[in-house]
Amino acid sequence: MERVDILGVRICATNLEAACDQIEEWIDLHESNYVCACAAHSIMECVQNPALYTLYNNNGMTVPDGMSVAWLLKLKGFWRAGRVAGTELMESVLARSLQRGWKHYFYGGSPEGITALKQQVENRFPGIQIVGTCSPPYRDLSYEEDEDVVARINSSSADIVWVAIGSPRQEQWMGTHAARLTVPVQVGVGAAFDFLSGQKLRAPRWMQKIGLEWLFRLLVEPGRLWPRYRKYPRFVVLVLSQLLGLQHPGSAGESAGPSSSVDS
Repeated sequence: MERVDILGVRICATNLEAACDQIEEWIDLHESNYVCACAAHSIMECVQNPALYTLYNNNGMTVPDGMSVAWLLKLKGFWRAGRVAGTELMESVLARSLQRGWKHYFYGGSPEGITALKQQVENRFPGIQIVGTCSPPYRDLSYEEDEDVVARINSSSADIVWVAIGSPRQEQWMGTHAARLTVPVQVGVGAAFDFLSGQKLRAPRWMQKIGLEWLFRLLVEPGRLWPRYRKYPRFVVLVLSQLLGLQHPGSAGESAGPSSSVDS
């Protein structure tokens, strides 16, 4: 899958259907991969912490979550690329799994939230196979706790682990557990658990389409999200500099991995 350099992060030039097809291929082949959903704030996290580049560039797939990222892919000539938000990706794969028989494991959220998520998903997708859930504490797990989590996931026979513990924690978790889990696919989906469980209201569709979902979320959760979205003006400046051919963060060379092929 072709990747495009945006401030050093290699974003896959894909869309929702193609991303689902790739996940299906990995499950069929029982390959171990993880998926990162990358929005503008994710790119800025990499700019501020270059160690994160490896997690996004050497994974199975980094999808364009956020309209600004999808628009940049189109600007670079990838017209079929489109936004692949974590919520839509999870919904689409859950729906496809009803015919494919895939098994799911949910990792993240509060105990109440993950219970509500399981109920909502089972109501919406009758017959869905949810083989395990885990609501980890918001701290680093001890060695014993982590070993127990790995054992439970591996014994569940899950095909997909959905990870929602916030960015960049979920990317770090998937990267460090990729070699230890026997599950074919891990997918980081951020706030998808909150949206699909009904615990948080998502932006109206029209705001999503014109790239203003971030503004809706900021108005709903200003205290939590302001530190994230205040980086957006700098993101615009850095992207314009890259488009003009100037030096940009990450351009000195983070490995894009063996599957990456395009630096547009």
